[in-house]
Amino acid sequence: MGRSGYTEDGDFDNWSHIRWRGQVASAMKGKRGQEFLRELIGALDALPEKRLIAHDLSTGGNVCAIGSVGIQRGVDMSKLDPEDPWAIAEAFGIAQQMVREIEYMNDEGAYDETPEQRWRRMHRWASAHLTKAPAMPHPRQHGDAATRF
Repeated sequence: MGRSGYTEDGDFDNWSHIRWRGQVASAMKGKRGQEFLRELIGALDALPEKRLIAHDLSTGGNVCAIGSVGIQRGVDMSKLDPEDPWAIAEAFGIAQQMVREIEYMNDEGAYDETPEQRWRRMHRWASAHLTKAPAMPHPRQHGDAATRF
């Protein structure tokens, strides 16, 4: 099992998996998720060396996808446990489901790739998950008259 928390232990519950994938999709398509994906793409572009590590947030000046945002924000990455998606989610202001998905894609999304190939893949992945327009709040969150009964 990697940092994402996904397992391959054979204890698979289809309905739990369906609910989980819905939570991941919701987290990534929501306002915070979309803002983070845009920030992630900018942070990846800003890296002096277009390369990403796996299985850690930051080590020896190298970073994973989430670590690139941390560097951009000035987060002390040494204070975050790469195995604690809840703490990472809190530090970055995103859902832990999104943290786990990014970690999974960063660490286990492909095999036998170079750090440079990982950077390109994660850049494409983040770009592919951007919606066309900025996420809009749900009308009920703002007391829209059309949603009142």
